Amino acid sequence: MIETERLVLRGWLESDFAPFHATGQDPEVMRYLGPPMSMAEVEAAVARQNGFLADLGYCFWAVERKADQAFLGFCGLKPGARDTPIENMIEIGWRLARPYWGKGYAREAAKASLDRAWTSSDADRIWAITVLGNDRSWGLMERLGMTRHVELDFDHPQPGLDDWLKPHITYSIGRPA
Repeated sequence: MIETERLVLRGWLESDFAPFHATGQDPEVMRYLGPPMSMAEVEAAVARQNGFLADLGYCFWAVERKADQAFLGFCGLKPGARDTPIENMIEIGWRLARPYWGKGYAREAAKASLDRAWTSSDADRIWAITVLGNDRSWGLMERLGMTRHVELDFDHPQPGLDDWLKPHITYSIGRPA
């Protein structure tokens, strides 16, 4: 578990399924991520993240607001996806429900995730990817101090993505001195 001023980043609970599923049904949240998520896909994603947590000590953690224990979404670390330029490197990522956008929660959770990466791994860089058009996501990457690697742009291999969702860009941030 990671605590910040306003948030708790933690392993996933069964009570997270319904709000995560609702987030995965929001067309604006899923705009750059692909089709809406079924409950079976939500359960598989949660199981995958809890598996990363058990095996690696990190995952895309569930993000909970301290003030009222509201489930906001996820943020954290995981191994980069197969057949991408960041395969098996530590990837940072986030997805928050729309009511929580623009309030600094993603940045707060991402900074805490980066801090955890530097204290619990020997990685020299943390990586992030997003769809080229997702300026909110790559904007946060830049506000975190991440740098784009144009030479690592790629078409995401995930099956079922619409053609316009395939072009991805790659960012990273190096370990602080």
